[in-house]
Amino acid sequence: MMLLALALGYVIGSIPFALLLPRRAAGVDVRRLGSGNPGAANVLRSAGTRLGVSVMALDVAKGVSAVLLAGRFGSQAPAGPADLAVSAAAGVASIVGHVFPVWLRFRGGKGVATTCGVFAILAPAATVVAGVAFVVTTWITRYVSLGSLVASLALGPVAYWTNAAPSAVVAAFIAGFLILHRHRENLGRLMAGTERRLGQGVR
Repeated sequence: MMLLALALGYVIGSIPFALLLPRRAAGVDVRRLGSGNPGAANVLRSAGTRLGVSVMALDVAKGVSAVLLAGRFGSQAPAGPADLAVSAAAGVASIVGHVFPVWLRFRGGKGVATTCGVFAILAPAATVVAGVAFVVTTWITRYVSLGSLVASLALGPVAYWTNAAPSAVVAAFIAGFLILHRHRENLGRLMAGTERRLGQGVR
């Protein structure tokens, strides 16, 4: 059951909507535009708001779907710790699939929207707090990347403080590490003062 949930989560997460939608709608490859990252934020900057929001919604839906479908594998009602662990593992697998999709030679997006979808189900209270942290940080600094980092790194501790299931807490810390890892270049640009701010177009 666990292996099936992991495989299902990975496959769902690895669907590259940020590549597929702009290519179909506008005939562009976002890997050749902006930051080159096949994620919702780059689509938003490079291909327009409508496509960017659509990709973001679909990436969130990937995380939600992975957790909910894995939950159907459970055998207990209400769900016990083992079932929750399977759902959490499937959620993490969907984030891994988004970040390291085999179809794109393991060079995917940064996992923020998919993480939001996963923890909207696993730890909704922590997701709300992390979402507020994202909005406030991004609003003040105008750096989407910094808002994403603050939100993802806050997710694990807040999940713990809000008494989320232990498997969800562990999953939140893993997700935070993955997002931090994928934002290494952003961190470098933030420190160098060359990171693009919200509203700045493609250069």
